Amino acid sequence: MTYSRLKFQQYFIDTSQDYNNTGKARIKINYRSLKYECNGLEKLLHFSHEVNYEIHFEQDRNVIQINFQQTNGNSDWFANIAEFSSRYYDAIDYKGKKLKLRVHHGWGEMYRSIKNIVREEWLYFHNNHPDAATEIVGWSLGSGQAILCCQDLNYNFNVKPYLYTYGSVRPFKYTIFNKRLMKDYLSSISTEAWNFANVNDIVTYMPPFRGFTMINRVNVGKDKITLKRLFDPYHYHTIYDREELYDIPQIK
Repeated sequence: MTYSRLKFQQYFIDTSQDYNNTGKARIKINYRSLKYECNGLEKLLHFSHEVNYEIHFEQDRNVIQINFQQTNGNSDWFANIAEFSSRYYDAIDYKGKKLKLRVHHGWGEMYRSIKNIVREEWLYFHNNHPDAATEIVGWSLGSGQAILCCQDLNYNFNVKPYLYTYGSVRPFKYTIFNKRLMKDYLSSISTEAWNFANVNDIVTYMPPFRGFTMINRVNVGKDKITLKRLFDPYHYHTIYDREELYDIPQIK
């Protein structure tokens, strides 16, 4: 079956549980919650995080879809803001060279906590539907998890998912020594990567430090970028269900 992509805004509507109440959600996504503890001060304070994800198979499109939920609660905000430092994540061989991956510490620990479960569940669906395409979708915090999941499944199963994220954060960290190799590697791990970032969405510039990156940032939004708009995330971080955002030459 030929892969059938939904309209870009539909992925946001579905994975955000129709945040703006448009009534256009195709399905009800029931996120599974998994709590995990971090190290250091958080562990001493008995502080735990929670990660929310969902995976299902769509018969009509022959697609395995994985969804990651947006920021949900104070512990997620702690992971977003208080754990900006980049940490060692994994070392891989790429084009005959060693590439040391570093990621945002909070988001990296979050994905590590569920990676084995996600692999097992994806493999179950893949074994039952070996010719199905894989889609990975996330909004906000969920975008970071989606990007890490895409890299994980590609590296471990040689699958190239279709990646769709909204209000996308920048989870990977490159250095001056591996910038070109890192960007080349990240561009190779998906069939298509559409990480939509409204130019006035401040979340898409997080972390705000040199070297952090996402895969194929696609700028959307026709409003000129201003400081005032950047500090209005309740608007610019939540309007990815608007069809006109995707009417740009880069997407044609």
